[in-house]
Amino acid sequence: MTTWLNMSLRDGASPIMEQLIFFHDHTLLIMLMIITTVMYMMTTLLWNKHTSRFMLEGQLIETTWTIAPAIILVFIAMPSLRLLYLMDEIHNPTMTLKAVGHQWYWSYEYSDFTKLEFDSYMIPQEENQASTFRLLDTDNRIVLPMNSPIRLVVTAADVLHSWTIPSLGVKTDATPGRLNQTSFSINHPGILYGQCSEICGANHSFMPITIESVSANHFINWVSSL
Repeated sequence: MTTWLNMSLRDGASPIMEQLIFFHDHTLLIMLMIITTVMYMMTTLLWNKHTSRFMLEGQLIETTWTIAPAIILVFIAMPSLRLLYLMDEIHNPTMTLKAVGHQWYWSYEYSDFTKLEFDSYMIPQEENQASTFRLLDTDNRIVLPMNSPIRLVVTAADVLHSWTIPSLGVKTDATPGRLNQTSFSINHPGILYGQCSEICGANHSFMPITIESVSANHFINWVSSL
């Protein structure tokens, strides 16, 4: 997760997030190239006092500065469109998780198992331990198997919410009366944190999301123990 003085994005925990970080770096390099060129031209114009009375028009440079931005936009648009299609793609999921937003907690249902559902509340500040994160840990964590395509179905029971895990590159709005779905796959074991990202009332800041990514065998044992 993000720590103090961290200047870069957090490590991606899913293939989509890794692609998003790569696209971010790709776009920053293009921006750096543009900024360097513009700064060089501005500096040259400020310090160069030479003028030419013969330079009344420049069709070549006008053509160049019209075509060059179009080419740059193509280099940005192509990977962006590819990512949009990849994020909308729903692969054959191994399991389905349903998340229901309430004011101000989340309810989860494992649709592939009978009566496997629970509510997830933020751990109060006075009950925090040294190993828990303030405003981010929950009393009931979502347990999911890693390296498995997971379909997420999101809705809300009262007002608009948004189910967001930054390290997975997942942000899905929870709308009352509507089912939104997305999919993701977790690369490695660990604990992932997120929060509601849609202003939903007075306690909007106090409905975190906690995912515990485990191996397939550990997940089966966890399901069997419930």
